Amino acid sequence: MPHKTLPFILLSAALAAFPLPLAAQDVALKGGTILTITRGTIENGTVLVQKGKITAVGKDVAIPAGVKVIDASGMYVLPGLIDTHTHIAIDGGDVNEATDPVTPQLWMKDILLPDDPSILTTLSGGVTTVKAMHGSANVIGAVNATIKLKYARPLEDLLVKDVRPQLKMALGENPKRLYGGQGRMPSTRLGTVYVARKAFTDAREYKAKWDEYEKAVASGKKDAAPPARDDKLETLKLVLERKMTIDIHIYRADEMVWFLNFCKEFGLVCSQISHCVDGYKVADLLAERGVTFGGWTDWWGFKEEAYDGCPYGFDILNEAGVNIVINSDSPDESRYLYLNAAKVQKYNDLSDETVLRMITINSAKALEMDKRIGSLEVGKDGDVAVFDKYPLDSTAKCLMALIEGEVFFDLARDGVAAQKGGLR
Repeated sequence: MPHKTLPFILLSAALAAFPLPLAAQDVALKGGTILTITRGTIENGTVLVQKGKITAVGKDVAIPAGVKVIDASGMYVLPGLIDTHTHIAIDGGDVNEATDPVTPQLWMKDILLPDDPSILTTLSGGVTTVKAMHGSANVIGAVNATIKLKYARPLEDLLVKDVRPQLKMALGENPKRLYGGQGRMPSTRLGTVYVARKAFTDAREYKAKWDEYEKAVASGKKDAAPPARDDKLETLKLVLERKMTIDIHIYRADEMVWFLNFCKEFGLVCSQISHCVDGYKVADLLAERGVTFGGWTDWWGFKEEAYDGCPYGFDILNEAGVNIVINSDSPDESRYLYLNAAKVQKYNDLSDETVLRMITINSAKALEMDKRIGSLEVGKDGDVAVFDKYPLDSTAKCLMALIEGEVFFDLARDGVAAQKGGLR
């Protein structure tokens, strides 16, 4: 596909026609090359967003009177990008509660910072939705938070509440190194397995007590006494009930096999394996179990369990039918998701659409949000990114990011150059 260029002044002129941000959330992006992700490419098309939802996508879209129009001629319009593994909107010291290898009673939503600069930085790469996660210190960490990047709005506006939460877990070197250094379990893979198994065995027993109590209440037994509440086990009970899923940090293939069998044993849902460096070795298993591969394009060899990282593995994973997503795991790297997608093509014979799906609709599927975001389709949220060039061009940059039709990033307004040396 040819890569078009556009003088930046055209976007600035389009934006000057109306005040920002757009409070009405009704907007039409007209004249651009629309990369729908799931329904092909539309040249000289229009995306119409009304009341936060996409109401039309196509070449000949009638724009109602009163709707603000952005002239996107010469630009590329695509769905807002999605990062399913970040640590943004969090104070750096709050990423890991490294005092206990089992901390599912903690929820990341409680400590998010809606005006954290990392949100604006991430928006600058066209990213509009992320999963803000606990770190990998603990075998069982905190409950992650899926958020829309509505910078500086009340926290309630950022939180996505109508999807299953995801619990953070971690195997491998990190929990072993941390707790082994304290002379505590786990200091080995043996200890890690025991910690995970004991926690879910306790949770299963806890759930059985609550099930028995609720059955007694339903049968009319008036003297039934509820079990003592345990916040750790309450969260794990939600996982056992499949009201919560798991995103787990694993590098090694043998540990992936063990964990997926562990999930089968306890009836758990693993949504994503993050840092899935060895994933290409067990691509058939990931596909069979419906687990998302979450990883980087070219990070490998930086510690022992990452030695077998292989940038050519995306071909293997794709051929096996694995849902592949590209993650950042960085407060800065998230704004380069589109460049990391381009890097995949350096090592793998994959189409543009295939790699763009890794930062859009595939990521939406990993969050169980693919009916809402990840592609430009009627009925989905008006989350849109506008680029000056084709987004797999190494010199491309994001000019605008809209969430539900509202502009939350505008390079002409928020860029460092526009601020004469610093963000406002």
